[in-house]
Amino acid sequence: MADKARLAVFISGSGTNLQSIMDCCADGTIPGEVVLVVSNKPDVQGLVRAQKAGINAVVHRRKKFPDGKAADEHLLQLLTRHEIDIIALAGYLKLLPPQVVRKYRNRILNIHPALLPKYGGKGMYGHRVHEAVLASGDSESGVTIHLVDEIYDHGKIVAQEKVPILPGDTPDDLAARVLAVEHQLYPRVLKKLCEEIVKEKNL
Repeated sequence: MADKARLAVFISGSGTNLQSIMDCCADGTIPGEVVLVVSNKPDVQGLVRAQKAGINAVVHRRKKFPDGKAADEHLLQLLTRHEIDIIALAGYLKLLPPQVVRKYRNRILNIHPALLPKYGGKGMYGHRVHEAVLASGDSESGVTIHLVDEIYDHGKIVAQEKVPILPGDTPDDLAARVLAVEHQLYPRVLKKLCEEIVKEKNL
């Protein structure tokens, strides 16, 4: 009988959300296990976090393959080989291949540091998002978790939490408060999805 869902976490940087997810899996908050970490960049802190935790960490770069099709097929094979149930994008800056989205439809989550549909789309990530929010004069920002489809920041929203913008906020100030909420919200959403997967596997 299955008691845990198998997760792949995709990263492009420091991996603080990855750490939050791993911690919540380790203490039983999330009925899941991170069995694979994929990064599109080498030498990032997120890979070190994965390796310290004994998790298989892979750098997947399209330019290392003869063409895009070969790269996409390799990624799909990697996920299949690790028997992945859920993909969690945690600061991953690349668009997932269409065949990966198709295979894992409604099982891929992404976290975005703003209240989508505002401040989303290609090129809107990290400090660019916080700078745009502050420049707009909005009174609040927040965190969005959504299902992933074939378009950047486009899939169905499954959770949002607002974060107030305070007088004198810098992008760093806002980023820190948003990140603290990310680390709370993402595990809660993943917990629910993992519970659904485990239930399905045990039918």
